[in-house]
Amino acid sequence: MTDDTTITHDETTEAGSVAPDQTFDLTDGEEFEEEIIDRPWLRPGQWYVVHSQSGYEAKVQLNMHSRIQSMHMEDRIYEIVIPMEDVVEFKAGRKQTVKKKVFPGYILVRCEMDDDTWFCIRNTPGVTGFVGQSQKGQKPTPLSRREVETFLTAKGDGQEAPKRKAPKLEYEVGEGVRVKEGPFADFSGQVAEINADHMKLKVLVNIFGRETLVEMDFSQVAKL
Repeated sequence: MTDDTTITHDETTEAGSVAPDQTFDLTDGEEFEEEIIDRPWLRPGQWYVVHSQSGYEAKVQLNMHSRIQSMHMEDRIYEIVIPMEDVVEFKAGRKQTVKKKVFPGYILVRCEMDDDTWFCIRNTPGVTGFVGQSQKGQKPTPLSRREVETFLTAKGDGQEAPKRKAPKLEYEVGEGVRVKEGPFADFSGQVAEINADHMKLKVLVNIFGRETLVEMDFSQVAKL
């Protein structure tokens, strides 16, 4: 009799059935390592959105880190993120990849929300409030899994978008549109401005319960 035991899908253990076509080799003295895929929405705590002064997101992030350390909140406020994406730009005739904020003026914070963590975050210099807190004393609303997935995985790959035929100038201010691609894909919004020369639109998109102005190409949206 050997020291190795092989369990196949034809056998069961006390814990229950093993999935079909799945085989494990269990050897004394060896540890079974399983590949773990990180999912931001499965990390401890919940994700919340903090509104800051636009252009000062990095400074607010540093201020918040300092407050967390001074107030010993590391075990309850886990992560502060400014969502970024890679964008291809042309400057002086040269192509370069730069990082840009997905939505300026907003910071994501992962924490265990209670009175102490709320006080720590809310009173950080540069923070103007939590998104999703409409009444005084009300706890902020955490992000849904879909929102976390949208804003924490839309980093871009730095690749230039394929050239498309120029779309027709068929949009009007106030018209409803649906975003087809990019970090705001599947969101709906309303056309606020039209730049026909550069084939761009500014669209009011409802993000975290607030209307946010987002600039995008004509080809990134479709009429509702």
